[in-house]
Amino acid sequence: MSKRDYYEVLGVGKSATKDEIKKSYRKLSKKYHPDINKDADAPEKFKEIKEAYEVLSDDQKRAHYDQFGHTDPNQGGFGGGGDFGGGFGFEDIFSSFFGGGGGRRRDPNAPRQGADLQYTMTLSFEEAAFGKDTTIEIPREETCDTCDGSGAKSGSKVDTCSHCNGSGQLNVEQNTPFGRIVNRRVCHHCNGSGKIIRDKCSTCHGAGKVKKQKKISVKIPAGVDDGQQLRVAGQGEPGVNGGPPGDLFVVFSIRAHEFFEREGDDIYCEMPITFSQAALGDEVEVPTLHGKVKLKVPAGTQTGTNFRLRGKGVPNVRGYGQGDQHVVIRVITPTKLSEKQKELLRDFAEESGEAVDEHENSFFDRVKRAFKGE
Repeated sequence: MSKRDYYEVLGVGKSATKDEIKKSYRKLSKKYHPDINKDADAPEKFKEIKEAYEVLSDDQKRAHYDQFGHTDPNQGGFGGGGDFGGGFGFEDIFSSFFGGGGGRRRDPNAPRQGADLQYTMTLSFEEAAFGKDTTIEIPREETCDTCDGSGAKSGSKVDTCSHCNGSGQLNVEQNTPFGRIVNRRVCHHCNGSGKIIRDKCSTCHGAGKVKKQKKISVKIPAGVDDGQQLRVAGQGEPGVNGGPPGDLFVVFSIRAHEFFEREGDDIYCEMPITFSQAALGDEVEVPTLHGKVKLKVPAGTQTGTNFRLRGKGVPNVRGYGQGDQHVVIRVITPTKLSEKQKELLRDFAEESGEAVDEHENSFFDRVKRAFKGE
């Protein structure tokens, strides 16, 4: 199935600003986060939304996407020295006509670095903000202790492959209308190892490696964000022929918070207050990641007013300071009123009918004219 247009995924137009893209992403990612949305297709939609945002929020990636869409211009054809098609590229041509690319092919017995591993770790909102030390357990290949990685039974002999003379490769000659072609291929007698094991190790069965559960200590820095990864050097698969081990990459998935939303190092939240608090002013308690703080709400505060609590956000993961917390005020209109409350509000409306300031008066005048079609 072809990928959906990234703009369609985020529900924005192609001319959308970065702020519009970010706002749509925050809304959709919260809606479809697997920890909140239990629908079967929620994880796939969340992944799609995240992928779209990663492209459209980056100016370079977005420009590339606007020009080429999901198609990579460097794949296929002549782009970037790639293959002509069917996996037959320049290296194969030189290999065919010049006997294995002039010796440029990798020696199968040379030391090689082990494969990298990836581990996805789910963190709570607070754990991502403050970091923690933890231990994870991953399955990875380890050198067999029984045979010390040789693959052979203790005391037995490992022979050099007589077909490739230990090189792990065979030259295959073929006559064609263009002349004689020499192809260099992996020796199928020794599978490229250059060695023949007669008596295999009973533990690893000749592989020289076994799967084990490995416990690894990981220090998660404060301020990691969703999708970021941490490199743990040397904790990947072991190297081949004495090569260095690969690395482990821990990818973070952050659970959504029921009250806070995060944007970079800043935290956003909505604080509901009553009509009376908004009109008369009040001091309210606001929860933060660092504990409750007092916030003074001035008299006449309107819904949507944004107050900034400096230094109450998330620490920067690279150590560049601390984010802020933004508190957005939402004035709650009461839905159930007693007769006395209704009477008081009527008195208030009547009393304040002529007490509208000049700015508000001009605003109401514009609304009246709009209804009259003026």
